[in-house]
Amino acid sequence: MNKQTVTIYDVAREAEVSMATVSRVVNGNTNVKPSTREKVMKVIEKLDYRPNAVARGLASRRTTTVGVIIPDITNLFFSSFALGIDDIAAMYDYSIIMANADQGREEKVVTDILSRQVDGLVYLGHTMTDKIRHEVERTRTPIVLAGMIDPEGTMPSVHIDYESAVSESVSRLFDQGIEEVAFISAPEYQVDDELGRFNGYKDALASHNKTLDPALVLTAENSRYRAAEEVGQQLIESKAQAAMIIGDELAAGVSNYVQDHGLKVPEDISIVSSNNSIITEIVRPQLTTIAPPLYDIGAVAMRILTKLMGEKTAEDEIIENKNILPYKIIVRDSTK
Repeated sequence: MNKQTVTIYDVAREAEVSMATVSRVVNGNTNVKPSTREKVMKVIEKLDYRPNAVARGLASRRTTTVGVIIPDITNLFFSSFALGIDDIAAMYDYSIIMANADQGREEKVVTDILSRQVDGLVYLGHTMTDKIRHEVERTRTPIVLAGMIDPEGTMPSVHIDYESAVSESVSRLFDQGIEEVAFISAPEYQVDDELGRFNGYKDALASHNKTLDPALVLTAENSRYRAAEEVGQQLIESKAQAAMIIGDELAAGVSNYVQDHGLKVPEDISIVSSNNSIITEIVRPQLTTIAPPLYDIGAVAMRILTKLMGEKTAEDEIIENKNILPYKIIVRDSTK
């Protein structure tokens, strides 16, 4: 028998039991005689019967699937989130549908994922456009943001206090006697948003009686390694003694570039990165970095989503819209 055509009816007929009995065996119901259970399990194994998840979903109005939208699936920053999401999803028997939303495709990807009737959605990213907001607000599907926040505060989110993290990192450089610290990032991080990376840089300047020098705010095309060449040259020309760089790939690229062009790290210029991905340990010298609990952010986001989908463990559990996890500053060889 072609295994693709095997149904619960086929199992019941061969095992000479009712379909209800097969269903109870499949779902782990203890109200089945051991001998009957053994007989049904042997038939299930013989026919390679696998319950139809789609059909079960139609019956229960659930698909036991969760959508996960990642801006760039090749970015280690987001893949670490995804591991935490997947582990918690597996714990609650949810399957993951993961989608890569490159810049410009976010709206279509959100629409496509929601059209698959997922029970919930975890959205990883930097920003949420008005079009995406419209799509997620008109659906009844629960949504949790990971690594970002909802500026309007209506969607649950999990992240760290990047403003404090950047401020602490830059202040440490100033406290070492460094006078000029550059801020390098892709354009989306050079705004006064609630995650506050740029705010943190300005807070550190203000707390050390320094004014914002536009010549020290350098913009990379994106946060990837290849974007480092142009901004690396600008950093050398700026005469900055240190740089706070948002994005580990970008930080690694800048570190390599300045060393290839005659500067020593950290003797001539100190470098601090932002995410503590494996890249910060592979590059030489290893990078001092903000260390968000990337796995935990994904895991907590998924746990919140299970609550929103009805998997609560206690009646008095309260779901907060802003969930801020602790971070660390890991000091390595790229700073003094």
